[in-house]
Amino acid sequence: MQSTINQNEYNRHFEERFQKAPYYQQDKDWNDYRPAYQYGYDQYTSRYKGRKFDEVENDLERGWESTKANSRLAWNEAKEAVRDGWHYIERALPGDADGDGR
Repeated sequence: MQSTINQNEYNRHFEERFQKAPYYQQDKDWNDYRPAYQYGYDQYTSRYKGRKFDEVENDLERGWESTKANSRLAWNEAKEAVRDGWHYIERALPGDADGDGR
């Protein structure tokens, strides 16, 4: 198993799939969702590696406004994309940090 996530593959994965996600809003585009996926990637890999999303969700919410760039998503709209990215990383790394099997 790999111990790092290729950021280009990560971005490509979500860019190809974000419009099929249950949280996708038709009036939003990749420029709105990309910062949410990036935020999940950055926070997991640099600050919260191995932590459960639910454990750090309040911290993530507090940081979203200052890191969302040009995204039009409020936290309640971005949260599931951030979570989706979080779980993608967990699945790609050895172990299952949150014990949810994904």
